[in-house]
Amino acid sequence: MKTAKLLVASLMVLGLSSVLSANPLINEAKKAGLVPLPKDQKGVDKILKDNNIKTTPFSQAKAELGKKLYFDPRLSKSGIISCNTCHNLGLGGADGIAAAVGHKWKANPKHLNSPTVYNSVLNTAQFWDGRSGDLADQAKGPIEAEPEMATPAKVAVEKVSSLPEYVNEFKKIYGSVTFDNIADAIANFERTLLTPSRFDKFLEGDGNALTKAEQAGLKTFIDKGCAACHNGVNLGGSMQAFEVAGKYKFAKLGGFKGDKNGMVKTPTLRNVEETAPYFHNGAIWSLQDAIKEMGSTQLGITISDDEAKSMEVFLRSLTGKKPAITYPQLPVSTEKTPKPQL
Repeated sequence: MKTAKLLVASLMVLGLSSVLSANPLINEAKKAGLVPLPKDQKGVDKILKDNNIKTTPFSQAKAELGKKLYFDPRLSKSGIISCNTCHNLGLGGADGIAAAVGHKWKANPKHLNSPTVYNSVLNTAQFWDGRSGDLADQAKGPIEAEPEMATPAKVAVEKVSSLPEYVNEFKKIYGSVTFDNIADAIANFERTLLTPSRFDKFLEGDGNALTKAEQAGLKTFIDKGCAACHNGVNLGGSMQAFEVAGKYKFAKLGGFKGDKNGMVKTPTLRNVEETAPYFHNGAIWSLQDAIKEMGSTQLGITISDDEAKSMEVFLRSLTGKKPAITYPQLPVSTEKTPKPQL
């Protein structure tokens, strides 16, 4: 009798699994290059390895140290700008303004928008022009850049080295305080900022994880060709040609032209409803308007209001669960800590 019950239970599980994965749109999405988020850091490692992205071994100790550094405004020249200023974890990992504001409260000289930090470890390119291939290298850029945090590497090391609590942690984890190790710790924290959504459950085989309206929007998204650029685990994050079929109507704002070949990093669509304004120069605030602009600029087609609304419904399903982040208590400054300079 017990064997019969187990057999029935097994058949029911198999039947449920079959029903969940029977949705043909799941396979269509996978064929379009859409991939679910990894479930843990081993999964992150695999994706990084598959994409030849440089990384160091992850550890929770590194991530905890990196979290403090991520929130520490003393890494900036003024002492009031941290990584979280432009990549606010309470605002979708971005800042909600058109152009990033940095040292002396000046807007980015090229009017560049702050991309989200959530899931950014899985991008195959970092920065709008793709000049960094991994998060640790990317983390160095804003710290040193004059329009951003304006702290030379040597001064950043001097600041961190003036705080005994940091020094002890770096000695225990890395052996010493270096600019490379500061950046690596921040990158380890950013590795933890994954946001799984119902869309990932859908790709994993749960055909009912998305509503009928969301599935219709996904179907339109694929049929229109959006997945040609917005694909992979982040539905973006790779370098792609820009203005393929037409001119971006706000191209002159900031004058950014991409890398030397005119390629621009495709922004991730994960949590996109939380990261307005859109495009590299933050010129469009409406998600539907952004969808229509991509139709004319990249695909050479006109996307109707109804189609844009449908795709927007799908894109909102990409809003994921954020990891719980407790604001860290930072080490107390000492007499040796370089003073802020406004």
